[in-house]
This record gives sequence, C-alpha cells and structure tokens, in this order.
Amino acid sequence: MNPGASNFSQGVDYAFYVIFGISVVLLLLVTITMIYFVIRYNKKRHPVAANIEGSVTLEIIWTVIPVILVLIMFWVGYIGYVPMEKVPNDAIEIKAIGRMWSWTFEYDNGRKSDRLKVPYNLPVKLDLISQDVLHNLYIPAFRIKKDVVPGRTNTMWFVAQKMGSYDVLCAEYCGLRHAYMITKIDVIPEEEYWSWYELPEDSLKIDNVELWYQVTKANGCVGCHSTDGTKLVGSTLKGLYNSKKIVIVDGEEKEIVADEEYLKRSILEPNVEIVKGYSPGLMPSYINQISDEDIDIIVKYIKSLGDEEK
Repeated sequence: MNPGASNFSQGVDYAFYVIFGISVVLLLLVTITMIYFVIRYNKKRHPVAANIEGSVTLEIIWTVIPVILVLIMFWVGYIGYVPMEKVPNDAIEIKAIGRMWSWTFEYDNGRKSDRLKVPYNLPVKLDLISQDVLHNLYIPAFRIKKDVVPGRTNTMWFVAQKMGSYDVLCAEYCGLRHAYMITKIDVIPEEEYWSWYELPEDSLKIDNVELWYQVTKANGCVGCHSTDGTKLVGSTLKGLYNSKKIVIVDGEEKEIVADEEYLKRSILEPNVEIVKGYSPGLMPSYINQISDEDIDIIVKYIKSLGDEEK
C-alpha cells in the first residue's frame, strides 16, 4: 500500500472508512426496515390496530449490536489518535504562530518563514501559539489538525512521507478574513532542508524589496494591510509613510505624521493611537513578539511603497 502524505494519513483514513461504512450499513438497514413496515403494516392491510407484545430477545439484539458497533468505532479512532500524542524525542521543533490572519513559522535558529518547510521522512513537532484569538492549524493532506489557543501552547507532530507542497489552513472561524488564513507546507529533501535552514540571516538585510516583503508577510502584516491601496481591516501600507493621519488617543482626536517613529510605535503598541475610522483591538501588540531587525525591515518596506509627498 502506498504511504499517505504523512504517517497519520492511513490511520485516519482507515477510521473514516470504518465509521462511514458502519453508518451506511445502518442507514440502509433502518431505511429498508422502515419501508418494509410501511408496506407490511399499512392501514389497508390492518384497518384495526393490534397490540404487539414486546420481545426480550429482540431488545437484547438491538442493544448489544449498537454497543459493539460503537466500541468498534471508538477503538479504530483511539488507536489512530494515541500515536499523535507521542512525540518522538528527536523531532525537529518548529513554532507555528497564528494571528489574524496569517501563519508564521519560527525555527530554533531564529529563522522565520510564512510557508512551513519540513524535511522528507523526519519527525517534526509543531508548537502551536496564538497571538490573539482561537485558531486551528489544519493540514488536510496530512490528516492532522489542532486548536491554537491564546495563552496556551499545544503541540502536534508528524512525519511527511511524500514530497511536495500542501495547504495549511485555519479550521476555526477567527474573524473577518478567516478564509484568507492559508499558506503552504513544503516537504523537501533532507539535504535541501538543512541547506535552507543554515542560510545566513544577513541575506535579509540587503536592499531587496522582495525580501523586505517576505519579512513583512511572515510577521502577519499583509493579512490586514494591503500593499495596493485597498482598504482591508487595517489601513493600506501604500503611501502610508509620511502621510497625515487623524488618530484617537484617550478618546481625543489629533493629527500625526506617519514617520518612522510612528510606524515603529504602531507595530509595538497598535492600540495606543488608533487611526480614525478603524476599530481598536484587532491588532495585537508586537512587544516581545518581533525583533528590532524585523521592525526596521518592515519600516523599510513601507517606505518603499511611497509616501504622501510623492
């Protein structure tokens, strides 16, 4: 039998087929019995209702058989679930950070990416972290999903058994742009993975707008802020630099200029100065969540999108 996309695929599929098969058999049995009774005991055949005595044997049968079927369904689910909770000691550990409305993956050497990269045929452990509301990390091809809960770190693990790219979704409704909270997992050869893993972080410091964008995206900014002038949950990043904004501070309006200092303050404490017309509380604080280097890169990217004076 060909392996599934992950080490859990076949077990989950087996449990599904067993439960689905039992459900189909029961549906057919109940439907056929119902049709038989409707025909056999209709009013034309039995104009006068008759009292039917109960049957102990029949009651035992329809009690015991469903119990056995439920135990079978429980067992196939249980034997598939238990291995999911036994994380190997040598698993590669990666943080999966969910926020409205994007995923960021942080590796133990500090590297970050907006697409999850894992090596082929090696165990991988994901530490699931939410920076705002309840999310759920779901990899359909791998047959795994788990809640990502604020204030709590859940874990999941897997071994990717087929190379390729697969969808990573959020399976818990988490707000207005929940449907856009989608990325990919790239399963690549082990040698290629370690080569990518060991790339110097200095590559992100060069004056490359595409790399600046990747850092901005990896930190979840483009999930709420467009780069083309479109209004989303937050204001667009295009033309934001040096623009004049009316903000609400402690219930009072004041005009500010979106210079570098303002942009940095807005990243770290986004709910102190709320731009008029936008809802407070949607963007979480990035204090202790983002490096100074990433902040500088994000500001560089915003500046590259133009300013009000141009």
